Amino acid sequence: MSPADEPGHDTSAGGYTSTRTHLPETGTPRRPARSSSRSLVTVVAVVVVLIAAIAFANRGNGDGSNTTAGNGSGASGTKPQAESTAATGTKPVDGKTSGIPTGYAQSRQGVQSAAANYAVALGSTAMFKKAGRDALVNALYTPAEAARLVPELDKAYSTDFLARAGLDANGDAPQGSTFVSRTVPIGTTVSAYADTTATVAVWYMGLIGMSGTNSTDPVSSSWSTWTFQLQWTDGDWKVASQSQTSGPAPVPGDNKAASSDEISKAIEEYGGFTYAR
Repeated sequence: MSPADEPGHDTSAGGYTSTRTHLPETGTPRRPARSSSRSLVTVVAVVVVLIAAIAFANRGNGDGSNTTAGNGSGASGTKPQAESTAATGTKPVDGKTSGIPTGYAQSRQGVQSAAANYAVALGSTAMFKKAGRDALVNALYTPAEAARLVPELDKAYSTDFLARAGLDANGDAPQGSTFVSRTVPIGTTVSAYADTTATVAVWYMGLIGMSGTNSTDPVSSSWSTWTFQLQWTDGDWKVASQSQTSGPAPVPGDNKAASSDEISKAIEEYGGFTYAR
């Protein structure tokens, strides 16, 4: 699965601009009908149970029936309190590993910042390239989970799969086209927390597709919830396991769908964010 490498938006493995600004609300453009190739991408996503980019392609059923994701209500089943969505103004992290913000506080706030930023990194176009994918997985997952995921991801991101996404064997888009894969967190909630373990759900909007004159798979949006089980390992939060469900998705707005040129220009000009509680 994959999305966004970024100049103000560095497109190197897992890199993105470290701007701590909350995104304004925007309408979701209406999109063309889904192509049959997306169904094939979905099969890979479900079997491998990996990261956002492939999950974005899971546009088919949208029933959100999987109950493994966090319900956003905390362990007691009550509604989250105001502080679960309010910004604190605290800087989330000081360091980076392979261009990815790392070194979060061992706290509820720190684990939410980690989960949101990990979702952004793992939902980037870096995941479609071997070097970038390995760097992300080894930086963000526990050693045991990383060792398990690396060979599985190599199989999932096969030449055939990349071709179905419109990419060559190296994960590059055709000349004149822009491959888009981004995760945009809307909010996070902690359903379980202890000093060394936590379960955090990230509600996000995903963008995936190929922007280009000859593209048959235009960039479209999806809404999902990504739940991370994190462990405090070697002085930072690491992903031990994960799951995803569709939605909750708002009613689509009335925005006119942008042209492929407009989408390509926006992807080049607008960088990603570092998210903080």
